[in-house]
Amino acid sequence: MSGDHSHNEEQIDCGSRVNDSHKHKDKYKDKEHKHKDHKKDKERDRLKHGNSDHKDSSDKKHRDKEKMKHKDGSTDKYKDKHKEKRKEEKMKSLDGKIKKEKENGFASPPHVKSEPEDDFYHSPKHERSLKRERDVDDNDSEFKPKKIKTENEKKAKKRKQDEDIKSKKTKVKKGEVTDGKKKGKKEPEEKWKWWEEERYTDGSKWKFLEHKGPVFAPPYDPLPNQVKFYYDGKTMKLSPEAEEVATFFAKMLDHEYTTKDIFRKNFFKDWRKEMNSEEKAKITDLKKCNFAEMSEYFKAQSEARKAMSKAEKLKIKEENERLLQEYGFCIMDNHKERIANFRIEPPGLFRGRGDHPKMGMLKRRIRPKDIIVNCSKDSKHPEPPPGTKWKEVRHDNKVTWLVSWTENIQGSIKYIMLNPSSRIKGEKDWQKYETARRLKKCVDRIRSQYHEDWKSKEMRIRQRAVALYFIDKLALRAGNEKEEGETADTVGCCSLRVEHIKLYPEKDGQEYVVEFDFLGKDSIRYYNKVPVEKRVFKNLQLFMENKEPDDDLFDRLNTSILNKHLQELMDGLTAKVFRTYNASITLQQQLKQLTSADENIPAKILSYNRANRAVAILCNHQRAPPKTFEKSMQNLQTKIDAKRDQLSDAKRELKSAKADAKVRRDEKSKKAVETKKKAVERIEEQLMKLEVQATDREENKQIALGTSKLNYLDPRISVAWCKKWSIPIEKIYNKTQREKFAWAIDMADDDYEF
Repeated sequence: MSGDHSHNEEQIDCGSRVNDSHKHKDKYKDKEHKHKDHKKDKERDRLKHGNSDHKDSSDKKHRDKEKMKHKDGSTDKYKDKHKEKRKEEKMKSLDGKIKKEKENGFASPPHVKSEPEDDFYHSPKHERSLKRERDVDDNDSEFKPKKIKTENEKKAKKRKQDEDIKSKKTKVKKGEVTDGKKKGKKEPEEKWKWWEEERYTDGSKWKFLEHKGPVFAPPYDPLPNQVKFYYDGKTMKLSPEAEEVATFFAKMLDHEYTTKDIFRKNFFKDWRKEMNSEEKAKITDLKKCNFAEMSEYFKAQSEARKAMSKAEKLKIKEENERLLQEYGFCIMDNHKERIANFRIEPPGLFRGRGDHPKMGMLKRRIRPKDIIVNCSKDSKHPEPPPGTKWKEVRHDNKVTWLVSWTENIQGSIKYIMLNPSSRIKGEKDWQKYETARRLKKCVDRIRSQYHEDWKSKEMRIRQRAVALYFIDKLALRAGNEKEEGETADTVGCCSLRVEHIKLYPEKDGQEYVVEFDFLGKDSIRYYNKVPVEKRVFKNLQLFMENKEPDDDLFDRLNTSILNKHLQELMDGLTAKVFRTYNASITLQQQLKQLTSADENIPAKILSYNRANRAVAILCNHQRAPPKTFEKSMQNLQTKIDAKRDQLSDAKRELKSAKADAKVRRDEKSKKAVETKKKAVERIEEQLMKLEVQATDREENKQIALGTSKLNYLDPRISVAWCKKWSIPIEKIYNKTQREKFAWAIDMADDDYEF
């Protein structure tokens, strides 16, 4: 009501300003007009006492407009009264509409009068076209302010602008979603439902592709003169090229890497390549190099960044946002798509995972001459930095990358690709899970076949069948051939060596146990003890006969042979499809077993995480416990203890309230009991949430749930589970993940089965 009242005042004020603009001419009107004005004033006074505030303001506005009509020569008294009466009736019938319009911020009289019949709200952006409609409206023609334009056009325009500004402010305050500007902001966020469209069948990934190319790493900024490098205790000024590489080592001085011999050896070798002849002759021993001042300088720089003012941080944020808007999006098939990594990685020292033989080597700066750009012929091609050229501009719509280059450490090709939420990435995911679902239909046949092959007379078939059993049962990766000494010593199923397994006819009360111990992908240790079928155990004994520990376990098998066989079993079948199938089917089975209908939401989410954890263990998705794990667990335990104390107090108060209610037997004491009971229930729920959180965190200590959730679990299983048990999808997937799996969220019902 207060909002409506304030708008009434604005309208009255606006009306009076319109009258003021014509005061000068009113002096020279004839007596008849003055007499009529006097009568109108009396009539106004009479109406003021008989009508509501809203009516008063609207009547005054209409009378103000009629004064303007008198100035145009209208003298028909009866006609004026009749119109006024008709307007009053109309205003009553449209009262609800006017109020709604006022709430949307239309304070000026012409706006109120021109409320369209269909009650459709128009934003300020549409105001001009709407005004034309109002001008031709026969019913509202008497409200046209004809004289404003001719007599005081500038003031009228200014008033209109002021009112529009007020109108917009009101909308922002009230959070009206119908505001034109807000609609404009939301439009780009509308998700392209590509999954409802037909897919390309000719092998092409896109028909049109346009982008701005990559953002290169900033050029090297030399160190200040006061920051010194020392060799053998003496200061030494390095050339810019050598100094830049030295800073890479200085930044890592406190890191464990710089203590490793292989890292130091590789760094020094590559650093010398960047030195000039004088530096090469002088710097011959890394142990004599002192990077301490450089290291301290970069630590101070890091602290200064942390201590930045809000204004400085905002400036950096705005610059990053500008780059994102310019380079972070592309146009693909008439749709704006987000690019995942539009920045080229800066130069630095290669780290690798585990004891990588190339750690410490120099990752060279990528320049435009190293870059291959991919876009459509009819697009505006990305421009290289001034004075440079791209290596090549391609127009290959059979690939999904936008930019590629070859890095110097391992000679691998790097790409700039689209964001996981894009159509191309989403289609690939969808296809991956559909392939895994096809495996579900024929997995029993495949299992029967490799069981039969364990008895084959050919050794290669036996080895292939045992390897496939491990890929299926243990979700092992196939393992790729590698050049010796080029990468870390990691293996997969096909590249297992004799030293990686041990056989136990009986162990821990189980028969035919195989113990695996090897480094898998990313140098993560795979350790597992599993009972296997007797024939598999006998075959493994056979494969290990007369072999050295570093000999291949499956010497008649490699990934090419295995993948060719898998293709014969099912079109599109690979070792990874088995991994995806087993992960997804395990999640679905675990969710059915663990979820209980009588559990609350936190307990159900714990069940989901436990199901996810079973998959992560199957896929060997491990992680090192976070450095802050112990501290965070202590903090959580402190919260739990405090909540338990709070619960004890609440229960004591409830007991006291019940005793009081027995004695008094009045309504007030009964209400007090109910209030205390609700407080106890609320605290019990809060305590349970904290305890669930603690359990979840402890169980996830060394398990990485994210990898399986994002790459191996059909998201439709999770979406269906959420819909079935009324769990908010936000509890399972964060905003980025919801964008990635928008297709699954849209298409999966609560009865979806993998």
